[in-house]
Amino acid sequence: MDPDDPSRLVGDDDRNSAVQRLQNAYTGGFISHEELDERLHQVLTAKAHNELEVALTALPAERPATTATIGAAGGRIHRRGVWKVPRKLKVESAFGRVHLDLSKAIFEESVVDLELQLGTGKGRITVPRNAIVELEGLQTGWKDVRYKPRQPTGPGGPTIRITGAMGFGRLKIRHARR
Repeated sequence: MDPDDPSRLVGDDDRNSAVQRLQNAYTGGFISHEELDERLHQVLTAKAHNELEVALTALPAERPATTATIGAAGGRIHRRGVWKVPRKLKVESAFGRVHLDLSKAIFEESVVDLELQLGTGKGRITVPRNAIVELEGLQTGWKDVRYKPRQPTGPGGPTIRITGAMGFGRLKIRHARR
């Protein structure tokens, strides 16, 4: 089947991307709350791509997702302070420790996909106080992830979706205190 065929069936990734695009248009002030509800209904009930396209007409052009990779074969990877986090961030480390402090980071988007490819060694991620962390796509080999979910204390926190694979290390995730 031709991937550009507008009548081909809609998959979960396509639907999630369309929902995210609608949410971005709403938070950017391009559509009203009522229009968001109407278009979300169209997206969630769409069966073919041409039905999705109808729900996304007249929205601002989608910005290409920026992806950055931080990698090291051995040694430490350490990011903290004020730094810019792209929509997609990939962290690769064969041996060594990884520490990402996102508490003061500047997020380009409200949703960040963080892909971890860690062999051995410890991983530690500090997320903003109001962040929502999703771990469904992360596979651990030896030890489980240590994370205690926290109820957001206010609006505006990013959603951080962590995927990838952990080998023989342990990943600890915690929320910033301030």
